[in-house]
Amino acid sequence: MANTASAKKATRVIARRTAINQSRRSRVRTFLRKLDEAIASGDKAAAVAAFRVAEPEIIRAAQKGVLHRNTAARKVSRLAHRIAKIGA
Repeated sequence: MANTASAKKATRVIARRTAINQSRRSRVRTFLRKLDEAIASGDKAAAVAAFRVAEPEIIRAAQKGVLHRNTAARKVSRLAHRIAKIGA
């Protein structure tokens, strides 16, 4: 258990940041799930629309430190490739 005032404050800050990060991670997962469903349906228009909404969320998560920037770039790239394959 934290003894000093600074350690007690640090635990409060960590708890607050953890809650924020969990919320952001959940938000990204929700958008990814909706995009996966749109891709699975085979409707390219719906998939493109879902991608346009999901991409900024993924990038924002990387900027906020929830995802590594390379991970975010890889996810965006792979999703774009999956959408491109729908029409072909």
